[in-house]
Amino acid sequence: MNLITIFWDTLRDILPIAAIIFGFQFIVIRKRVKHLSQVLIGFFMVWVGLSLFLVGLEQALFPMGELMATQLTNYDFLPTVAEGAQRHWSDYYWVYIFAFAIGASTTIAEPSLIAVSIKAGEISGGTINPFMLRLAVALGMAFGITLGAWRIVMGWPLQWFVFAAYCLVILQTLRSPKSIIPLAFDSGGVTTSTITVPIIAALGLGLASSIPGRSALMDGFGMIALACLFPIITVMGYAQIAQWKDKRKQTTDNLSYSKAPSSIKGDKNAL
Repeated sequence: MNLITIFWDTLRDILPIAAIIFGFQFIVIRKRVKHLSQVLIGFFMVWVGLSLFLVGLEQALFPMGELMATQLTNYDFLPTVAEGAQRHWSDYYWVYIFAFAIGASTTIAEPSLIAVSIKAGEISGGTINPFMLRLAVALGMAFGITLGAWRIVMGWPLQWFVFAAYCLVILQTLRSPKSIIPLAFDSGGVTTSTITVPIIAALGLGLASSIPGRSALMDGFGMIALACLFPIITVMGYAQIAQWKDKRKQTTDNLSYSKAPSSIKGDKNAL
């Protein structure tokens, strides 16, 4: 696709959004837009930025993702096996390491996740640690992509993994603190950004195209689904561990207080 075509297609995608926003503002709300020139400049920047971003995807991210998958699954790169022998899934360990690393690194630096984690920390009054939340989401994302890569190598159906993951999510929902559940579910959506999705999609398609017996259509897609699910699991897991540690600390403090001398208890009561 040439640059002019991409700019035109992006403009055609943005115009309906602008029409709905301005239509509601002028027809339904019936008020003028404050700082209209600033808003129009912002829309222009969005148009140019998205167009250039799509060019970058086509020329860099998609080709590099597929190239990495192809190189990591090349027979010259993989360990040698006897002629006619079937390759073991563990031979693709560099694929799993790359999938985990790219999933964790792109997520931990995700701007939308940083914004959500900071806001969650402010609203919770410091109960939720923003960095720990980002780390939990990044680990879930990395594990989901790694599991997706392993699924492609094994050639197993996606529905098995999705069903098992949702069962685990439901069980965790019943046991997790109620205050963290909505945030955990939103964390799964935050990870699927304009940066991570193209890389994951390119990795999955490149991996499925490189492994014998795999279909790019049947096996190449599905990594994004697992990448959305597992951050939910890890965030609720982080909340459950934090809750357990808090209860354990309270129990330890109560035991220490009950074993303390009566004079110390009297001093505490006086305070």
